[in-house]
Amino acid sequence: MVFLGGLPAPAAAEAAEVTLMKLERSGDGVYLTAAVQFELPTLVEEVLDKGIAVYFVAEAELYRERWYWTDARVAQVARYMRLAYQPLTRRWRLNVSPVPITNAGFGATLNQNFDTLSDALDAVKRVGRMRMGDVSDIGEDAVHPVQFRFRLDTSQLPRPFQIGLAGQADWNIAVERSAKLSVGKSP
Repeated sequence: MVFLGGLPAPAAAEAAEVTLMKLERSGDGVYLTAAVQFELPTLVEEVLDKGIAVYFVAEAELYRERWYWTDARVAQVARYMRLAYQPLTRRWRLNVSPVPITNAGFGATLNQNFDTLSDALDAVKRVGRMRMGDVSDIGEDAVHPVQFRFRLDTSQLPRPFQIGLAGQADWNIAVERSAKLSVGKSP
C-alpha cells in the first residue's frame, strides 16, 4: 500500500488537493481509495441552500507501463455524486452512482441522508474503494501509474446557472493527481 500525503496542488486548482491515494488488492479485485480536501465556496453553498443540486465527479484511470510505447490504460472508473438540500426535511441528500445522474431518473444509486452540510461534504470528499477491476485484468505488476481526477460538474446545473459561470473562480473545484502506486494486499 502506498499513501500520498501533503502533495502540492496544481496551479489550476489552488482550492483543492488530493490528500490520499491508495491502491489495494482485496480478493480478486483492485480498489482505489482517495481523499480530496477543498473548501466549498460561499456562492456554491448559497445555491445548495436554495435546494438546487450540485454534482461532483471522481474519475480514475490505471495504466500498465510499456517501455516500447505509451502506457496502456487497463482500467477506468468513475463515481458520480449529487448533493442536494431537502427543504421539507431539512436534511442533505447525497446520491452516489457509477453512471451519470440525469434528470430522467437516478437509476441505481446509493442514497445517504445527512443532518449537516459538513457531514455531507465529508462523504463527498472521501472516495472509498472504487473498484478498478479484476486482478487478472490489471496484472500482477508491482507498480501502476494512476491518474485521479475530482471536479465539480457544472454541466449538470440548471441552464440559467451555466450561462453566468464562465470565468467565475467560485465554481472551479477541480483537482488532478498522477502517481505511481503499488498494489498492496489488504488485511
